[in-house]
Amino acid sequence: MRKIWLGLLSVVFVYGCSNSDVSTHTTSALPPGITLVEEMKADPDRVMIPYSKYKLDNGLTVILAPDDSDPLVHVDVTYHVGSAREEIGKSGFAHFFEHMMFQGSEHVGDQQHFKIITEAGGTLNGTTTRDRTNYFETVPSNQLEKMLWLEADRMGFLLGAVSQRKFEIQRDTVKNERAQNFDNRPYG
Repeated sequence: MRKIWLGLLSVVFVYGCSNSDVSTHTTSALPPGITLVEEMKADPDRVMIPYSKYKLDNGLTVILAPDDSDPLVHVDVTYHVGSAREEIGKSGFAHFFEHMMFQGSEHVGDQQHFKIITEAGGTLNGTTTRDRTNYFETVPSNQLEKMLWLEADRMGFLLGAVSQRKFEIQRDTVKNERAQNFDNRPYG
């Protein structure tokens, strides 16, 4: 399975596919703005995951690790934002924005994020914890470019698509989830 983790402060790509069109770059073949930081070669005498770690000029970290087991790609975008950074009495913002990021952008209409991924044969979800918020999709490997575009689009073009209606719907949804999972949970 191909796996890709993208993050606000770090980006991790784990690639694999039996008919992969992804190649490992050498230092001389790297595009401008990308620097090879570290490389771990396969060692049959050790249990380890071989990888190459790169730094982008925009501050993101990219880790590529080949995995030729499945013709799938898993994209995981992780933001280093969670409930631990919220003020007492003002909680739920990280979870609320997790929901808002699924509501479309300036280039992707309402609920179209779900439709695009499911029509491509994929699944998706998101989670929020104390330390991070992440979004993930698993799709056939030929849909990788589309998934990366969707993630980049919602990172860069969310605000122009936020409306009062979407805001209220997601605020009510997050409040309901809190009531179900915490406030009204037996022995919670």
